[in-house]
Amino acid sequence: MRRIDARLKSFHLEIIMSIDNKIDNSNTDAALRILYNASASDATHDASDSFTRAPCHPNTRVTILDHLTAWSKDTSDSAPQILWMHGPAGTGKSAIAQSFCEELQARTCLAGSFFFRRGHLSRKDATKLWPTIAYQLALISPSFKAALAMRLTSNPALVNKSLSAQLQRLIIDPYHDADTSDDCNLVIVIDGLDECEDEARQQEILCSLPEFLASLPRLRVFIASRPEAHIKKVFTRGVFSCAQHLNVQGSFEDVRVYLTDEFERIRATHAEMASISGPWPGNKIIRHLIRESSGHFVYAATVIRFVEDSDFDPVERLAIVTRLQSQQEDSNYVSPFSALDELYLQILSMVPSRPQLSRVLAVIAADYTTRLSITQIGQLLGLKPTEILLMIRRLHSLIEIKIEDRPDRPAGQQYLSVYHASFLDFLSDPSRSRRFHFSDEDRQNLATDTLEALSWLCPTIRARTKPTRCICRDISLNVCHSSQPLSLLQN
Repeated sequence: MRRIDARLKSFHLEIIMSIDNKIDNSNTDAALRILYNASASDATHDASDSFTRAPCHPNTRVTILDHLTAWSKDTSDSAPQILWMHGPAGTGKSAIAQSFCEELQARTCLAGSFFFRRGHLSRKDATKLWPTIAYQLALISPSFKAALAMRLTSNPALVNKSLSAQLQRLIIDPYHDADTSDDCNLVIVIDGLDECEDEARQQEILCSLPEFLASLPRLRVFIASRPEAHIKKVFTRGVFSCAQHLNVQGSFEDVRVYLTDEFERIRATHAEMASISGPWPGNKIIRHLIRESSGHFVYAATVIRFVEDSDFDPVERLAIVTRLQSQQEDSNYVSPFSALDELYLQILSMVPSRPQLSRVLAVIAADYTTRLSITQIGQLLGLKPTEILLMIRRLHSLIEIKIEDRPDRPAGQQYLSVYHASFLDFLSDPSRSRRFHFSDEDRQNLATDTLEALSWLCPTIRARTKPTRCICRDISLNVCHSSQPLSLLQN
């Protein structure tokens, strides 16, 4: 009887434990469903449409990727928890982020990833960021999943809280309770922050990070974005003093490797290239394309996509790109830079005050920016320097503001320069820049402004003229060294 009684008690305990496990599993599954429904599964690096975010081409961006890997492995107390990688449009930031995600995942050190995309229903939504990261983190850490499930089961509305509350309740608190002592540094990857739905949301995401991460030294956050003014402003604050900045520059050598490999691939695989032997194209064309790219992948990738189209002869398509074949003879001509043009148009369309912007773009297209400071451009156009700076505030990914101290220029003056040579081609072609191409009226106004500046070289005219705005003599001297005034007048 004692043996039977002991067996019955043991059996009863097993039933209770089994029921508890089923309840726990049921609660965990329910909590994960809540989290999944609040997340953006198509925003992760390995989502079904991630093929549009190709990783870095082999043997390119090696130095940057090595730097990111070293940062992610650094366990010292002085290691920064936040790394901001920034660079102009078209430098391949998303490709670097994609490669970094794949490397982290191979080491089981990827906490989660989120690739923002402007205009996308879910990927533009900031409220889906932390639920998406938390869901991915729950999949790789059972202890984190259990701690998170307990909180979501008691309060399913956590996914609808503010961004800072989401970060605290969905990631920080359960991370504290989870057993992560033997784990490597876990890294959260956020790409395209500037493509989040609005500037206030972008700043809210950033501002919530330092306070909460301070108590989690093994958790890191990698952020990639364009160097927009409002984002740079946040990263200059004191709380971000320990954040690491990584500026992505163009690389002519990486573009050379990419173009050489891709043209060899096209030659070896394209049906129309069977009769082409030896290296193609020649070094002269490769050098031309590298020069046109300004060291940025956006141009090179667009060229490759255009040339490799299976419905056309790659030799003929490359001839179009390099202007060796007349575009006018082909009635079915398709721009080889349609993807690049859409990128430029998207960035430009975000800028308010377009009537004034067209005047500044006219100066940029006329290539005055390498000769005139922002102050001088303002005097030329009758605008204050602050007005110009505000006008190009959303164009920092295309236009760089530099301070150049040279003997032939005033000290401390700011100058504008474009990141991509192809942007000047874009502005000068009305079929590409569309409504942003400066009109005949803008052209006439710039020609008038230029003549007024040049007229100040003549003392007789200057003595009889009372200009309505100040045109300094150094403007006329600088403009006079450009060939553009003549072409403006001729046009």
